[in-house]
Amino acid sequence: MKSINDLLPELKKKMAAAPKGKNRLTERGELMRFFCRHLNHARKIDGLPEISMPRMGAILEGIPTEDLYYLQSVCSRSKNFSKKFWWEVDPKKHLKENKPF
Repeated sequence: MKSINDLLPELKKKMAAAPKGKNRLTERGELMRFFCRHLNHARKIDGLPEISMPRMGAILEGIPTEDLYYLQSVCSRSKNFSKKFWWEVDPKKHLKENKPF
Protein backbone atom coordinates (compact mmCIF):
# COMPACT_ATOMS: atom_id res chain seq x y z
CA MET A 1 0.00 0.00 0.00
CA LYS A 2 1.34 3.41 -0.98
CA SER A 3 1.71 6.16 1.55
CA ILE A 4 0.01 9.53 1.21
CA ASN A 5 3.35 11.14 0.33
CA ASP A 6 3.70 8.76 -2.62
CA LEU A 7 0.19 9.45 -3.89
CA LEU A 8 0.29 13.23 -3.51
CA PRO A 9 2.36 14.00 -6.67
CA GLU A 10 0.07 11.77 -8.76
CA LEU A 11 -3.02 13.50 -7.40
CA LYS A 12 -1.55 16.93 -8.07
CA LYS A 13 -0.86 15.94 -11.70
CA LYS A 14 -4.43 14.67 -12.14
CA MET A 15 -5.90 17.80 -10.56
CA ALA A 16 -3.79 20.06 -12.79
CA ALA A 17 -4.86 18.16 -15.91
CA ALA A 18 -8.58 18.26 -15.05
CA PRO A 19 -10.57 21.06 -16.71
CA LYS A 20 -11.71 23.85 -14.42
CA GLY A 21 -14.59 26.31 -14.39
CA LYS A 22 -17.01 26.27 -17.31
CA ASN A 23 -14.87 23.73 -19.16
CA ARG A 24 -15.65 21.09 -16.53
CA LEU A 25 -18.49 19.22 -18.18
CA THR A 26 -20.30 16.25 -16.72
CA GLU A 27 -23.19 14.19 -17.96
CA ARG A 28 -25.38 15.24 -15.05
CA GLY A 29 -24.37 18.89 -15.44
CA GLU A 30 -25.39 18.88 -19.08
CA LEU A 31 -28.81 17.52 -18.14
CA MET A 32 -29.16 20.16 -15.42
CA ARG A 33 -28.31 22.89 -17.95
CA PHE A 34 -30.91 21.44 -20.33
CA PHE A 35 -33.63 21.60 -17.66
CA CYS A 36 -32.58 25.09 -16.53
CA ARG A 37 -32.63 26.39 -20.08
CA HIS A 38 -36.11 25.06 -20.83
CA LEU A 39 -37.64 25.95 -17.47
CA ASN A 40 -36.12 29.43 -17.41
CA HIS A 41 -37.54 30.17 -20.85
CA ALA A 42 -41.06 29.49 -19.55
CA ARG A 43 -40.37 31.31 -16.28
CA LYS A 44 -39.14 34.40 -18.13
CA ILE A 45 -42.40 34.54 -20.10
CA ASP A 46 -44.39 34.26 -16.84
CA GLY A 47 -42.31 36.99 -15.16
CA LEU A 48 -40.73 34.65 -12.60
CA PRO A 49 -37.05 34.69 -11.58
CA GLU A 50 -34.70 32.20 -13.23
CA ILE A 51 -33.74 28.92 -11.58
CA SER A 52 -30.01 28.81 -10.86
CA MET A 53 -27.78 25.76 -11.31
CA PRO A 54 -27.40 25.27 -7.52
CA ARG A 55 -31.19 25.35 -7.12
CA MET A 56 -31.59 22.87 -9.98
CA GLY A 57 -29.01 20.64 -8.28
CA ALA A 58 -31.07 20.68 -5.09
CA ILE A 59 -34.27 19.87 -7.00
CA LEU A 60 -32.69 16.93 -8.86
CA GLU A 61 -30.55 15.76 -5.94
CA GLY A 62 -32.33 12.49 -5.23
CA ILE A 63 -32.88 11.49 -8.86
CA PRO A 64 -30.30 9.16 -10.45
CA THR A 65 -28.73 10.29 -13.73
CA GLU A 66 -30.35 7.45 -15.69
CA ASP A 67 -33.77 8.66 -14.55
CA LEU A 68 -32.94 12.20 -15.67
CA TYR A 69 -32.73 10.91 -19.25
CA TYR A 70 -36.24 9.50 -18.86
CA LEU A 71 -37.40 12.82 -17.39
CA GLN A 72 -35.82 14.66 -20.31
CA SER A 73 -37.59 12.51 -22.91
CA VAL A 74 -40.97 12.70 -21.16
CA CYS A 75 -40.79 16.47 -20.74
CA SER A 76 -39.61 17.02 -24.30
CA ARG A 77 -42.56 15.07 -25.69
CA SER A 78 -45.17 16.90 -23.62
CA LYS A 79 -47.05 19.99 -24.74
CA ASN A 80 -46.03 21.98 -21.67
CA PHE A 81 -42.42 21.22 -20.66
CA SER A 82 -42.54 23.13 -17.37
CA LYS A 83 -45.84 21.68 -16.18
CA LYS A 84 -44.73 18.11 -16.95
CA PHE A 85 -41.33 18.65 -15.27
CA TRP A 86 -42.80 19.88 -12.00
CA TRP A 87 -45.40 17.11 -11.96
CA GLU A 88 -42.76 14.40 -12.52
CA VAL A 89 -40.35 15.83 -9.93
CA ASP A 90 -42.97 16.01 -7.16
CA PRO A 91 -42.62 12.79 -5.11
CA LYS A 92 -46.14 13.15 -3.65
CA LYS A 93 -47.59 12.52 -7.10
CA HIS A 94 -45.89 9.13 -7.36
CA LEU A 95 -46.67 7.59 -3.97
CA LYS A 96 -48.80 4.53 -4.14
CA GLU A 97 -51.43 4.43 -1.46
CA ASN A 98 -52.00 1.07 0.17
CA LYS A 99 -55.74 0.80 0.04
CA PRO A 100 -57.44 -2.13 1.75
CA PHE A 101 -59.26 -4.53 -0.54
